[in-house]
Amino acid sequence: MEIMDIIKEAFIFPSQNLEKLVIYILLTFVMGIVIAGGIVAGVFGAYYDVAYLAITAILAVVALIISLIISGYQVGILKSGIDKVDDAPSFDWKNDLVTGILLLVVSIVYFIIPAVIIAIVALITNIPGQIINISQQMALAPANATVAGASIFSNVSESALASLGTSIAITSLIAVVLIIIFAFLYTMGESRLANTGDLGEALNIPESFRDISRIGFGKVLGVVLLMAIIIAVIQSILTYLYGQVPSFSILSVIITPYLTFASQRAIGLLYSDIA
Repeated sequence: MEIMDIIKEAFIFPSQNLEKLVIYILLTFVMGIVIAGGIVAGVFGAYYDVAYLAITAILAVVALIISLIISGYQVGILKSGIDKVDDAPSFDWKNDLVTGILLLVVSIVYFIIPAVIIAIVALITNIPGQIINISQQMALAPANATVAGASIFSNVSESALASLGTSIAITSLIAVVLIIIFAFLYTMGESRLANTGDLGEALNIPESFRDISRIGFGKVLGVVLLMAIIIAVIQSILTYLYGQVPSFSILSVIITPYLTFASQRAIGLLYSDIA
């Protein structure tokens, strides 16, 4: 399929599966309620009675389970795009939970790699050492120095600040590049999980890279970026609308799941080229 055909079909897909979309919306809404309840219980536990912390723990587990079911179902949406079927998958709570757990493993593996590399770069550029050095210099500031006052930095050399700034800039640049690269690889890993149901296949990072090559770097970049831009524009417009009429913020309960349906469908249709 051409890029614009994928985008068009992806945004139509949720409207053709309103029953499943409604269930998905209700599921995400329930998860939000559970999370909010856990936060409230945590606050009560911290200030009034530690017994509330047990409720927080229970609600956290419930929220995690619902989140995994939602993630597993999203893989099913992706699969429907790969198979080019018009119907969204039916909810299968057990299988969706298992798939959600598998996807969690995939996300950890794909993103722990850039995290480790970024940490190594931070050590190579000596960010921790430079922060310690600056902290030691700040400790020599006058006792009456305030955080808001410039005097707290009076004992910090300009070269130390410049060196730290350079190290942070280098590390941040490498971090952004790595996160973008592995985000694309993760998208292929999720698609491989949806297509095969096999965790080993999903964790095959070299094959995920080859999948991008097989589909076409330009096409993958085009679909992902175009979807991201469209969703960002929609969210920006809605954010402005919410600011003008706060009561309209309830629309996010519907629109966010709709956009998730569309984005997962788009990735599935993209991957269908090589499935």
